[in-house]
Amino acid sequence: MDKLFEALQMLVVFATIAFIVKIALEYGTRKKLIDKGLVDENVRHLFNYAAPAASSLKWGMVLTGIGIAVLIGRLVPYRWEEEMTISLMFILAGLALIIYYVIAPKLRNRSNGGKQ
Repeated sequence: MDKLFEALQMLVVFATIAFIVKIALEYGTRKKLIDKGLVDENVRHLFNYAAPAASSLKWGMVLTGIGIAVLIGRLVPYRWEEEMTISLMFILAGLALIIYYVIAPKLRNRSNGGKQ
């Protein structure tokens, strides 16, 4: 039974790697098609080149919120340390995502030159 479980684990690992490579190659192909102009305008918005900067901002805000939560959790008394840290991580990460949700349309409008 252990050997079957090990074989299944290896199968899952290799299938996951193959799936990630497939997605990366498809993305590259689609990006090249869009750059050459071989697709219509309805598909171009799916590959917005301003997205990586906005995505970095979002994840930077979330990770900063989690870091602040861990810092605050370490400052509270030992009795409530774990509960406080975990709850603050969810609260501050969620708050960061809400703030990003408010900021993101303004960033997109600025990067598009005010066009929607």
